[in-house]
Amino acid sequence: MNGSFYGWYLKCQSDTQTLAVIPAVHCAGRKRTCSIQVITEDGAWTVTFPADVFHRKGKNIFIGKNRFGERGVHLAIRTSQLTIRGTLEFGPLCPLKYDIMGPFALAPFLECRHSVWSMQHSVCGTVCINGQKYSFQNAQGYWEGDRGRSFPKDYIWTQCSFPGGALMLSVADVPMAGIHFTGIIGIVLWRGKEYRIATYLGARAVQIQNKIVRVRQGSLELDVRLLEASERLLKAPAKGDMIRTIGESVTCRAFYQFRKKGHTLFSFETDRASFEYEYFS
Repeated sequence: MNGSFYGWYLKCQSDTQTLAVIPAVHCAGRKRTCSIQVITEDGAWTVTFPADVFHRKGKNIFIGKNRFGERGVHLAIRTSQLTIRGTLEFGPLCPLKYDIMGPFALAPFLECRHSVWSMQHSVCGTVCINGQKYSFQNAQGYWEGDRGRSFPKDYIWTQCSFPGGALMLSVADVPMAGIHFTGIIGIVLWRGKEYRIATYLGARAVQIQNKIVRVRQGSLELDVRLLEASERLLKAPAKGDMIRTIGESVTCRAFYQFRKKGHTLFSFETDRASFEYEYFS
């Protein structure tokens, strides 16, 4: 196997602050390491650890003294660039009805497989990052994960929690068995109902250009637009090695519109969106 990686993305957001943490383990050849990435509106940091401090126990990941899982996050890091300490507690999770990958969860040779562990949950606690306090009281949480060999060459990912719901959409170039196709996975939670948008349900991208992505699936149409980026640089895997650099706007301006049978269920602009726009073809 040409390298591998496994990681989680846990985002916590209040009305005024956003914090995302990414614990991961990665293997390229004989080199095996683990890492924690931290991203806020103000900066992004990557801390690398030896692989032997990483372990999973039940629904928790441990990297040294740091813990991540369904009950929350505990952070204790001290380096020359980053000092972070604090605990965030999660309320009841909101998992999907079934695996976001659908039948593709069983497909061999995919370079990346996605998971959504919780679309929406409460977050309470405080984390101090280089002297700045991030306080969350009944804030919004989101939790997903990825595993495989590499991130897609071209992809768009966005996530947003908003009054009445939450959404996640990923559109990516997927190589499989010598061919390439545009793969789509997405979830819209709206007023207690789960709408799933995916290639395996007939979704297709009708527009990917100028930071606009529009997907259709039967009577459903989701339109997302990146209006103003605020990118911070993160590390991403290429054949298991964390050598790729991507840009994530953990908090930025975006527009979302969701329609069903021609009727608009919601349409809004927000400055609390998260976006990665890595589509160049």
